[in-house]
Amino acid sequence: MKISVVTAVYNRVATLRNSLDSAFTQSGVDLESVVIDGMSDDGSDRVIAELRDSIGVHVREPDSGIYDALNKGIRHATGDIVGFLHADDMLADDDCLAAVA
Repeated sequence: MKISVVTAVYNRVATLRNSLDSAFTQSGVDLESVVIDGMSDDGSDRVIAELRDSIGVHVREPDSGIYDALNKGIRHATGDIVGFLHADDMLADDDCLAAVA
C-alpha cells in the first residue's frame, strides 16, 4: 500500500527540512512525497533541491493559496492513501504511517 504525503510550502525554510525528514524516516511504508511550492523566495527551493532524491513529485509554480496547493498535491498523488503534512509540522514518530497502513 502506497501512502502519498502532500506538503504545501510557501516561505518555510526554517521548518521545511524537519517536516520532510519526519516523513522520509517513516518505517515500513511505501512513501510518495509530493511537494507543492508556491514560488517561495526564502530559500525553501534550495531545501527542496537538496532533498530531491527523496521527493517523488515536486511542483513549483504560483498558486491561489494553501487550498489550491493542497488540491494540486492531491491531483499529483498516486498513493492508495493521501495525507497532508504541512511545512511547519512533523510526524510524531517513525511509525505513524505504518500505523495508518
